[in-house]
Amino acid sequence: MSYAIFTTGGKQYKVSQGDRIDVEKLDLPVGGQTSFSNVLLVSDGSALKIGDPYVEGATITAEVLDQFRDKKVLSFKFRRRTGFHKTRGHRRHLTKLSITGISA
Repeated sequence: MSYAIFTTGGKQYKVSQGDRIDVEKLDLPVGGQTSFSNVLLVSDGSALKIGDPYVEGATITAEVLDQFRDKKVLSFKFRRRTGFHKTRGHRRHLTKLSITGISA
């Protein structure tokens, strides 16, 4: 089983070909293609390539499936006996990707 680990949006993702993942918003149209060259590790099932910090020549290609907003996350602050409480919420903007290829 081949897989790779790459970074985007300050996070790391472990992916295989055909996987669907949600990443921080990328300014790309739905149906568009993108590639990531910040590949930290590539495995083809028998050999393992580890980057320092990135694997040279390795790329991951993906297709943009959707641009959407995540579920609402609530932040609640409370101080006892003072009547203080504050509720805030936010929804992250995300991009759904389908991994189409991993090349080392």
